[in-house]
Amino acid sequence: MSSMQALENARAIVAQADAKLEKLRAIEPYLIDLSLRENPVGSNIGQTLEDKLKILPKLREFGFKNISLGTLDYDMPDELEVDDDFMRQLHKRGVDMTGCFAFTALGRIEHGVFTPDPSQRKLKDYGVPNTVHEIYLSKDGMCEYGKYDLATLCRTLPASIRWLRENIRGDHGSAPRIFINIVDGCDAFAGNIEDTCKVLALLAEQPIEGVTIEDDRGTFLPFLVGAYVKVIRQFLPPPFKVLVHIHGGAGYENASVIEALLNGADGIWGGLPKRAATIGHASIGELLANLARLGNPHVERYGMEQLLPLATHLQELDDMAPVPNDLPVLGHNAYRLTFSGFRQKRDRFMDLVPEAIGGKYGYRVCAVISDPEVIARRLSEVTGRTVDHFPEKVTRQMICLMRRDLRAGLRIDYDKPPQLLQLYERAARDSEPRNPPSAAADHASTVS
Repeated sequence: MSSMQALENARAIVAQADAKLEKLRAIEPYLIDLSLRENPVGSNIGQTLEDKLKILPKLREFGFKNISLGTLDYDMPDELEVDDDFMRQLHKRGVDMTGCFAFTALGRIEHGVFTPDPSQRKLKDYGVPNTVHEIYLSKDGMCEYGKYDLATLCRTLPASIRWLRENIRGDHGSAPRIFINIVDGCDAFAGNIEDTCKVLALLAEQPIEGVTIEDDRGTFLPFLVGAYVKVIRQFLPPPFKVLVHIHGGAGYENASVIEALLNGADGIWGGLPKRAATIGHASIGELLANLARLGNPHVERYGMEQLLPLATHLQELDDMAPVPNDLPVLGHNAYRLTFSGFRQKRDRFMDLVPEAIGGKYGYRVCAVISDPEVIARRLSEVTGRTVDHFPEKVTRQMICLMRRDLRAGLRIDYDKPPQLLQLYERAARDSEPRNPPSAAADHASTVS
């Protein structure tokens, strides 16, 4: 192959990638926020009624139009949950629930008579206008959790949708918006595609808003999730909506969401923070940040400058503990520079400055990589003094000392204020002129 032909091929390959970027920039994501349910189910503690009453207005203020108030299709429905109290309280107070959803389960048909599931009755009693209605389609899921076979499901599903349409008053008195969530969606496509496609064909004839699928263990590769979404689109073209919900498991979750969007998905449902029923999920907060990174204009309808503080507040509320430092995008260390060359810039392709999501840069000293700028700025954080108070001659000597310490077998956490200040004083003694921060120790106790 000639160099000219190789160059043309390279341009064609990059053009394909650019076309994908343009598609992602143009998407107006359809989001159902689940911060009132997805995040607390992964917490060791959960949310109280008072917590939920305070959270809902914050979600509205952030810009969410679609909010799930909770789950009604849980085991032992007679033993109520906080979600029940929350929805009943909203209904009792006459709070506007436009755009609100709750999760419900399939009813039953016996001897030709349809009986709604307890969750469906609760949806009506609590005045919630919309629902994500859950089914199972993998062979194991239908048997173990659904307690039905395919024939029974195909008889019951239209009747269950009909009951919802006849008994639930939707937004502003309209028909309810009904999503069918295939809880074991990825498993169903992988192991029972024929039955899954039969049900999709059935759903194409139903008066529903759309379909969602889950990767509830977070184990399916992104290209598989993309392929399954593409199959759904063969049966449910627009205006049907297609959403995905991807748990963390193998580390694919956010990549899987991008693949889903590129293959026809409209958006996702999930919580704003990372916390989820597993070790995390592809959160709405991460998706909004990643779309902002691409220059998607539609994310500006949300309070992006509040994304990081709000997500942090919600996760800290749920866990009664700090957000894990090394969480991508939303963690404390996500925007603490260890090396100045890692700084993201506002106008550079694929960068997202922390200010865009309500954060700011911090600095973290790492013995092997940190450069004079990072060291000086971390010293500024610790002491409260300006960056120019710390001469480059001294910060460079600090780098030399860290290298020497490691070669001598000393493993010291220099990011901690006492150790950092001791290192500075050592370097200042080795440098001329000496310039130790005499007041530094007075500030160190207040900086973590």
